[in-house]
Amino acid sequence: MSVRTTVPIAMRLSWLILFALMIGEFVTDLPGPGWATTFLPATVVLALMVATTMLQVRAAAPQGDPRPPVEVGPPVAGRWTALNSPADKVPSHGTHVYGQTYAIDIVADPEAGEGEPPARPTFGWVWPFFRRNRAFPAFGAPLLAVADATVVKASDGQRDHLSRNSLPALAYLMLIEGNVRSILGAHRIIGNHVILDLGEGTFAVYAHVQRGSLRVKAGDTVRAGQRLGRVGNSGNTTEPHLHFHLMDGPDLDNARGVPFTWRGVGVPANGETFTVGERADEQVAEA
Repeated sequence: MSVRTTVPIAMRLSWLILFALMIGEFVTDLPGPGWATTFLPATVVLALMVATTMLQVRAAAPQGDPRPPVEVGPPVAGRWTALNSPADKVPSHGTHVYGQTYAIDIVADPEAGEGEPPARPTFGWVWPFFRRNRAFPAFGAPLLAVADATVVKASDGQRDHLSRNSLPALAYLMLIEGNVRSILGAHRIIGNHVILDLGEGTFAVYAHVQRGSLRVKAGDTVRAGQRLGRVGNSGNTTEPHLHFHLMDGPDLDNARGVPFTWRGVGVPANGETFTVGERADEQVAEA
């Protein structure tokens, strides 16, 4: 493993913004045109933010030949649809940061019975602005361990916010909330989460977990198929879903992504619906 920067992006950004504000305070006391005292501090802040982001992207980008895909079990059971899949593009989410080069999002999509409304609410262009999490079938769905593993991180104290799947709410998420979360750090982006050590330098990340739903804590050992918690809507999300990826270290700020394949499923493409049967281990866990 190569040497990487270990200072979290939020801390680096805080230092840079503080430095820029100090420059701005100095500039405002200098004689000169009004545009200098108004725009120069903001320009410095913007430039430093861009430089910091580029630094993190460069540090997280894969180097050398990619690792072969690691086969693990599916993290869920039932009928699901894939979004932002690495089967369609890499990096799947448009970035290498937080080790999510090969990340995937999945939403529960059970079949609606005859005469029933769609199981999953469609995107509302204007109204309603937000929807409650219970309207989405993914919310509360069990999360399963993809392999025998050791829990290295487990956090479920953040709240599950309302959905952001209308045009006004999405604009709010992209322009305001998402930027604030980025400054606060990785834990505010992925929300409540579990990170498993699968061995051989591979770690599995489950993001956006439901608040208070975790059944495990750091240091626990888990079996493949064991229930870890439930799907939620915490962190930087538009609606309840599971964000899953593998990476080569336990630190989201420094890890690089690792390709995965789900046993019996593969890597579903964007919009592809797949079904995973209930596993024996899950049935035992529920007994």
